Amino acid sequence: MAKGFTAEEKAAMRERAKEAKSEAGETEVLEKIAEMNDADRAIAERLHALIKDTTELSPKTWYGMPAYAKGSDTVCFFQPAQKFKSRYAMLGFSDKAKLDDGAMWPTYYAIAELNSDVEARIAALLKQAVG
Repeated sequence: MAKGFTAEEKAAMRERAKEAKSEAGETEVLEKIAEMNDADRAIAERLHALIKDTTELSPKTWYGMPAYAKGSDTVCFFQPAQKFKSRYAMLGFSDKAKLDDGAMWPTYYAIAELNSDVEARIAALLKQAVG
């Protein structure tokens, strides 16, 4: 059993504390995307464009990750695989997203690659989330 937080988790918490003190916006999101490895960056850049084209959510950072908000509420975020040394990148939705579907529904989606089918599914999720 792990003792305490990992170095990556501690770094994310430090970034979140710093974000709470600033008005991070699109510039900081684009900087975070630019820091990613090639695979994560390709997905993040396309997601950023898709979110901007599909919704009126505002870009911001959240725990050091690109995120998108409605007002002050984070609705969704992109977690690059490299962030926590994961097998794949993820698109996550907060409890503010209107994705409710019965008693149980997914809030994280693994993204191995973006293609037109995946982008269409994400666009539909985004529209529902901000509904």
